[in-house]
Amino acid sequence: MVERLTGAARHTALRELHGWSEVDDRDAIRKSYHFSNFSEAWGFLSRIALAAEKMDHHPEI
Repeated sequence: MVERLTGAARHTALRELHGWSEVDDRDAIRKSYHFSNFSEAWGFLSRIALAAEKMDHHPEI
C-alpha cells in the first residue's frame, strides 16, 4: 500500500499534479472532472471504481 502524504510533503507533491488541490478542513485532496454527457461520465467512473477496488481504496466520488 502507498503511504499517505501529509502536511508539507502533500503540499509539495500536489504542485506537480495538474488540477489536484487540498480540501480545506479535511485530510483529503480533490480534483474535478467535466464530461460532455452522462455516458462519458459513467464510463470514467466505472474505470475508476475498478482500479480503486484493486487497490482496496474507497474514494469519495
